[in-house]
Amino acid sequence: MKRNFKCGLLAAFTLFLFKPAQGETDLRIRIEWKQGQQMGTIRVDNGYVSRLTIQKGRGKVTEDSYHFTTDGNNALVVDCKEVNLQVSPGATVITVDNQPNAFSFFLRDVTSDYPIYIPAYGVVVLEADDPRSYEAVERAVLSRKSKTKIQQLTDSPEEASFASVENRTRDMSVPTWLGTSRDFRIFQITEALSDQSPGEANIISPRRSVTAVTLPETENQPINYLYTVGRGVGVQDNIARRLDQGALPILHSTLTDDDIQYHSTTFVSFEKSALSLGSRFGTDFLVADSHSGGHMFTDAQREILDARLESALNPEEETVLYFRSEAVNTGAVPRYAWFKAPRPGTGWHHKKAYTFDAETGFSTFPSGRVFCISRLNGEPLRNEEIAVLVPPGEKVVFEFYVPHSPIDNERATALAGQSFAQRYTEAKKFWQDKLAQAATIKLPEKRIEEMIRAGLLHLDLITFGNDPEGTLAPNIGVYSPIGTESAPIIQFYNSMGWQDVAKRSLTYFLDKQHEDGFIQNFGGYMVETGAALWTMGEYFRYTNDTEWARQSASKLLKSADYLIEWRNQNKKEELEGRGYGMISGKVADPEDHFHQFMLNGYAYIGLSRVAEVLAAIGHQEADRIGKEAAAWKADIRESFFHVMALSPVVPLGDGTWCPTAPPWTESVGLRALYMKPEAFWSHGTVTVSDAMLGPLYLVFCEVIDADEPAARMLLDYHSELFYQGNAAFSQPYYSRHNWLQAKLGMSKPFLETYYSTFAALADRETYTFWEHLYKVSPHKTHEEGWFLMETRWMLYMEDGNALDIFKTIPRAWMADGEEIVLDGVQSYFGPLRVEAKSNVGKGYIEATVESTGDRKPETVRIRLPHPDRRKPLHVDGGTYDEKTESVVVTDFSGKATVRLTF
Repeated sequence: MKRNFKCGLLAAFTLFLFKPAQGETDLRIRIEWKQGQQMGTIRVDNGYVSRLTIQKGRGKVTEDSYHFTTDGNNALVVDCKEVNLQVSPGATVITVDNQPNAFSFFLRDVTSDYPIYIPAYGVVVLEADDPRSYEAVERAVLSRKSKTKIQQLTDSPEEASFASVENRTRDMSVPTWLGTSRDFRIFQITEALSDQSPGEANIISPRRSVTAVTLPETENQPINYLYTVGRGVGVQDNIARRLDQGALPILHSTLTDDDIQYHSTTFVSFEKSALSLGSRFGTDFLVADSHSGGHMFTDAQREILDARLESALNPEEETVLYFRSEAVNTGAVPRYAWFKAPRPGTGWHHKKAYTFDAETGFSTFPSGRVFCISRLNGEPLRNEEIAVLVPPGEKVVFEFYVPHSPIDNERATALAGQSFAQRYTEAKKFWQDKLAQAATIKLPEKRIEEMIRAGLLHLDLITFGNDPEGTLAPNIGVYSPIGTESAPIIQFYNSMGWQDVAKRSLTYFLDKQHEDGFIQNFGGYMVETGAALWTMGEYFRYTNDTEWARQSASKLLKSADYLIEWRNQNKKEELEGRGYGMISGKVADPEDHFHQFMLNGYAYIGLSRVAEVLAAIGHQEADRIGKEAAAWKADIRESFFHVMALSPVVPLGDGTWCPTAPPWTESVGLRALYMKPEAFWSHGTVTVSDAMLGPLYLVFCEVIDADEPAARMLLDYHSELFYQGNAAFSQPYYSRHNWLQAKLGMSKPFLETYYSTFAALADRETYTFWEHLYKVSPHKTHEEGWFLMETRWMLYMEDGNALDIFKTIPRAWMADGEEIVLDGVQSYFGPLRVEAKSNVGKGYIEATVESTGDRKPETVRIRLPHPDRRKPLHVDGGTYDEKTESVVVTDFSGKATVRLTF
C-alpha cells in the first residue's frame, strides 16, 4: 500500500477537548533560531494563534505558518489567545512544526528565568519582551555551569563498588527458596529475626511452584510450619545468613543469642534417593506451569495438562527439607540453648490438631501422617520444645526433617534413618557439579563473583521440567514464564555455556505456541510473541545451531506470519504517523491497550531475528520476512518521530531543554505530566508507562540506533525525570537505560545504575532478588537475570563484528594485583577466554583474549583502565584509544595479548 503521509504534523494531530479553564488568558512569546532558513507551522493545543510576526530576519508568515529567507538569527513572535497556563490537564501546548527539528512545549513553561533553550535544535523560546538573542541566552545558561544528572556522574570521582552505595540504598532481606532444581516442590524459608516479615518465628512454607500446598488435615488450607532456635525475638538484630560457598542453594545462618551461637544449615534433598546429576527427576513443565502465577492455557494445552496432573501430584517419593542447628557455648560458664520443633501455623495462636511423640520425635496429624521428624544429638527429641545446658566450648545438635507433603509412619521411620551429613554432602556435590558445567568467571569483587554463581543456580532452581531431557519452563519467581521476562534468564544460560538448558527453555514457548502462531503464556500480555522470537534469535547467534533452526523453522515462520498479519490489520489511513502498521495491546499488568513502542520494538526485533535464522539455513521465506521487518521498523520510526515532535520538551539539570516521547502513539506527551485527566499510579510509582514500558525499548530493540541523537535525548530526560540513583523506581530492571549506557561506554553512569539497583533489590546475604522495591514477589529471577546480563555486558559485549571487553568495569578492578578471568563464556563469536592481570605496582597491565570457535570477531577492543587514571607510556598488541582507555586489536586472528606500560 503506497502512503501519502504529509511531513507536517497537523494532519495527524489529535486534539484533546477540555472545558474552558478559569484563568484563560492571552500571551505573546518569541521563538528565535540560531541560524538557517527555517520554515514550518505553529499549532496551539487548547488555545489558538491570533497572529505571527517576524521580528528578526526576513521572510513570510500566513495565518499559522512561516518561512524565513535569511540565514543567521531569525525570530518569530507568536500571539496566542484563550490559553490555559494552569498546572492541570488541558494546559496549552505549542507545537513548532519546523522539520526536521519539530518540537512542542507547555506555554506555561516559558519564562525569562529559565528560558526554553534547545541547543540540539538551535532554538530558544522566550517571553516576547525578553530582548536577549539566542547567543545571549546560551551564554546565560552556560554561565551557571550547572550539570545534568548524567554529567554529574560522569564528572565525579569514580567510587563504583557495593561499598559505595550500601549505606544510601535500601537494605531488604528476601525469603529464601530451596529445592532440587527442575522439581516444582519448593520450600520457602521466612526468618523472623530478619526483616523479611513481621512474624514471631521462622516459617517453612511448602509450595508447588508458587501454589501453597494444601492438606486435608488443614481443611485444604495452605500449610505452613513454624520453628525457632534461641530464646525468641529480642531487641538485637543478631542473625547473619549466607549461602554455602557463597553460591549454592544451601542456607547457613548464625544466630548470636548472647553466649550461645546457633549455626544452622538448611537444604532440600530427597526422601530416599541421592540428589545427583545422574538421576531422572523433575516436574512436567505444564504441571509446573499450572501451579505458577498468571498462567494461561489453550483448550488443547489444558487437555494435555489434565492427563499429566495425577502422576505429577503423587510422586514416588517426597522432597525433604533437612535442617541442622549446632548450638555452641562461646561463654565461660554453662549456658542453656533452646529449640522448638516445627508445628503447623505461623503464630502461637494457630491451633491445628497434631501430636508430638517423644519416643520417636515424630510430629503427626490426626490422620496418622507425619509432617516432621526431630532429634537432638542424634536421638529422638524428647519434647517439642526443649532447653539444653551446654558447657563452655561445647555444642548440642538439633535436627529436623520436613517432607514436602506428610508421609505415613513407615516412610517416616525410614526417613528418620537418613544421615544429615550424607545428604548434605550429596547436595553440595550436586550443585557444585552444575556449576562445573558452566563457564568460570573470576572477579576482584568477590560479592559480584558469588552473585554470578548464586544467580545461575537461582535461575536453575525454578526452571521446571524433567531431566535429563525435555521441555523446561523458565519460571520468573512466582510467575509462569513470560516471553519478555524469561529472556534474560535464557540468554544468561547461553552466556554461561548452558546451551542445552537454554534450548529446552525456548522449547516451552514453541510447545505452547497457539495454532495461529500467537505466543501468550501470562496474564493477557500481548508482547510475548516478538520477545520470544528475539530470544530464539539470540540463541542462534550464540550457538549457530542450524539443526535446531531447521527443526523449528515452521514454528518460527508461523509466529512471524502471525505478527505480520496483526500488523497488516493496523495499516489504516487514520493511523498515519500515529501507529500505522504498528500492533496494539498491553505489554505488562496495566491495561493499556495502545500502539506501544515496547510492544512494537519487540515485534520488530523478533521478526528481524527470524529472518536472520531463516537466511542462515537458506530458507526461501527469509527474504520476505526480512523485508517485512525492515518495513515495520520504518513505520515505527515514522510514528515515533512524529509523536516525539508533539511531546513537550522538559528542562535538564544543565539548563538546556530536551525533547521527549510518549510510551505509545495515541499519546501526545509523557504520561507522567498529565496532559489529559487520568489517574494511572500503579506498582508503587507514577513512572511505569514512561520509564519502564516506554520508548527506550526502541533503542534496545534496534529500531533506533544507540548513536542516534534521539537515543541520547531519551536517555537524558529519563535520567532527569524518572531515575533515582540513576535507577528506575519500583521495578528498576524493566528500564533498558543501562544497556544503552553500556553500549555507549558510559562507565560511571552504568556503574551507578548497576550498583544502586542490585544493592537495593537483592538480599545482601543470600543474593535473592525481590521483584519490586516495596518487597513484593520473592526469588524474582527476571530481575536477577537482568542483573546477570548487565554483569555480562560490563565484562563483554558484542558490537557488530567487534567485541568489547571490560567496557564498563570499575577501574578499582585494575588495582595492583587484581585479576579478571573469563573462561568458557559464550558470545555471538563462540566461546571466549579472557584473562587480565594488573601489575601497576610494577608499571604494567596485561591481558589476553582468545576466541576458540569458528566464528571470530574482526576487531577486539579491550578496556584496561588504570586505577589512578594514568595514561600508558607504551602499548603493545594494538592501538590505544585514549578516550575509551582501550586497546584496539584489528584483524583479530583468534588470540591476542596486549600490554599497557605506565
